[in-house]
Amino acid sequence: MRVGIGYDVHRLVAGRLLVLGGVEVPYHLGLLGHSDADVLVHAVMDALLGAAGCGDIGKLFPDTDQKYRGISSLVLLSRVAGYLGERLWTVSNVDAVVIAQAPKISPYIEQMRVNMAREMGVAPEQVSVKATTTEGLGFAGRGEGIAAQAVACIRRIK
Repeated sequence: MRVGIGYDVHRLVAGRLLVLGGVEVPYHLGLLGHSDADVLVHAVMDALLGAAGCGDIGKLFPDTDQKYRGISSLVLLSRVAGYLGERLWTVSNVDAVVIAQAPKISPYIEQMRVNMAREMGVAPEQVSVKATTTEGLGFAGRGEGIAAQAVACIRRIK
């Protein structure tokens, strides 16, 4: 078994959709990025790749490559799962936290779990998503951005 950690942060801006865990969360701001800027899925992908010793998402999906502009991060997560499978790794479990002062995301967490589990080829019970605020402190507390952290365990395919 191997363990990896992931972290991602994106700035909140007007004129973009807010996508977290593949769910469009209603909010007046969205995350700025080359893809859909889904910080939750990005942190999960980095945790998975780190566990396998395969670098990070920037290595696999560089933001200089136009084919990834606006792409759904769930598509990229599916590709990461396939990439790990080719190297004989499978996801054991993922635990992630979204760090944001607003909006409230608890109503969307179950769908986020289902979405990410589907793309990784695991059961939703193997994916945990939590949310927290920073009590008004830092960039997340001021509503300037959203961050996510993830830990992933992978194991060899038998």
